[in-house]
This record gives sequence, C-alpha cells and structure tokens, in this order.
Amino acid sequence: MTSRSDDRKTRITILVALAANLLIAAAKAVGGVIASSPALLSEAAHSVADSINEVFLLAALRRSRRPADRRHPFGYGKERYFWSLLAAVGIFVLGAGFSFYQGVAALSSPAARETGTGYVAGLVVLGLALLAEGTSLVRALWQVRQTPGRSLAQDPALRTVVAEDGTAVVGVLIAMTGMILHMTTGHVGWEAAASLCIGLLLVYVAYRLGSDARAQLIGEAVDPELRDGIRELLDEQPEIDRVASLLTMRLGLDSTLVAARIDLRPGLDSERVELVSERIKRRIGRTWPEADQVFLDVTEAPTDMDGEGELVPRPEGTRQ
Repeated sequence: MTSRSDDRKTRITILVALAANLLIAAAKAVGGVIASSPALLSEAAHSVADSINEVFLLAALRRSRRPADRRHPFGYGKERYFWSLLAAVGIFVLGAGFSFYQGVAALSSPAARETGTGYVAGLVVLGLALLAEGTSLVRALWQVRQTPGRSLAQDPALRTVVAEDGTAVVGVLIAMTGMILHMTTGHVGWEAAASLCIGLLLVYVAYRLGSDARAQLIGEAVDPELRDGIRELLDEQPEIDRVASLLTMRLGLDSTLVAARIDLRPGLDSERVELVSERIKRRIGRTWPEADQVFLDVTEAPTDMDGEGELVPRPEGTRQ
C-alpha cells in the first residue's frame, strides 16, 4: 500500500528533477542562442516542458491526498492521473512542437548552416546537461528500487519523472550527435534531423504517458492477479453459492473499488446475511488493504433456466 512517506520520496525526486531542468533549460537556451543551434534550442524547449510538467506533478501529489468529502465520496486519488495527462500534453505541445519547428527552420535558414566557437560552448552545456539529467534519472530509479510496493505502472507521477529523465538523457545524446556531425561535415541536415528525432521521441513518450493516464481516468480494473485473488476468497466462503459478477476499479494509488454480486445459499436469515457480508468485507480489507471500498450485492441462490427458457430451482449446494 502506498504511504505518505512514499509520496515524500516522490516529491523529493520531482524537486530534484525540477531544479535540474530549470538550470539546464536556462543554460541550453543561452547556448542555443549563442551558437544558433536548432538541436540545442530544441533541447531547451524540452527542458522547459519538463519543468512545467514537474510543477503539475507536485500539484498532483498534494491534491490527490485530500480526504473524501460529500462531492467526492471516493476521494481525490484520480487527481494524479489528471495532472499526469496534462504533463503528457505539455510534453507534446511544448517539447515536440518546438523541436519540429526548429528542425524545419534549420533546413530553410542560411544562418543555421554555419558553425563557430559557440558550438563548442553548446557541446559543453549539453555535457553538463547530460550529467545533471543522468543524476536525476538515477535518483528516480533508486526510488523505484527502494519502494517494492510501488510500481511505475501504479504511480503516474513517478512514471512521468522516470520517462522525462530517460527521454532527456536520450535527447541530449541525439542533440550532441547532430551538433558534432554538423561541425565535422558542414551539413546542417544532420542537426535538423537531430531536432526532428527529438520531436518524434517526445511525441512517442507523450502518447504513452497520455494513453496510460487516459485509461486510469476512464476507470481501469485492478491487476488480474488481485482480481483472481478476490474471486477465490469469495468462492471459498461456505455461505456463498456462487459469485455472479465481480467488478473492480482503481480509484487511486492506495484505493480500490470492489463490487461483487454474490448469491448466497438458501436458508440464511437476514441477520445472518448481514453478518456474513460484514465478515467478507473485513477479510478482503485485511488481505488487500488497498481494497478500501468494498460493496456486496447479496441475494439468495438464484434459479436456473431449463432448455425451454423456464426458470427451475438449482439444487442446494451446487456452485457455478
């Protein structure tokens, strides 16, 4: 189960990435203007987009921990998914859009064909950026390893930071390659291609992050292992004749909705049915603490249909 201490670690990881990206964005922008390098300017836009996205993620951590209220009885856990979706849009619009623009502009601008001493300074900036981005990535991956109960698939904030840092490292390497080939060959096409490759990389990352956030916002079921475990627990209860349906949905990192329609064996009085229902809910909560919203639709054992579509009683003690 995700704890507040895990959120504090994630917050530190995001703040480390934000500080690195702000410094790197300023350095890349200055170096890109001095060198008139489209690849370096593309990376500056990439860092600016990452910085804005990290502000979104900090908001997600704070807002998702608000307690449930009358308007939001299941809490605010899905705030994380909403802000992660905004971060994906930011990567696409700011990072990818500006990178494509720089790539196209480099091919049509005579000034972009020239290289000078500013390119050497630009490469130094990218080298420092690679060191900073790599440090931030190592920090994020270290947190993933130090938190066994939290996976990248479950935590959109941590997943976004890892994706951004990993993409930043790859993007810096692409930009450095494009600048070096431009300097050695004199062909600006290499650097334009680097800008376009950075744009394509950002489009892919934005699509993956946005797709995951969309699925979680719409309402995503729990992992099959957890669902099967809950069904098995229900099937094991002596009072349950069958589990007619089982629905699950993640409400947040440590909140899950479980709704089951269970058919009880005939002969249970109303007081016994209530006790059985409460006992099952408590057992599910103890076994899977994240299953904090459990609803059971309890009925008596249903009838079955015969070959002609007529309802016939099912023999007592049978299961489906």
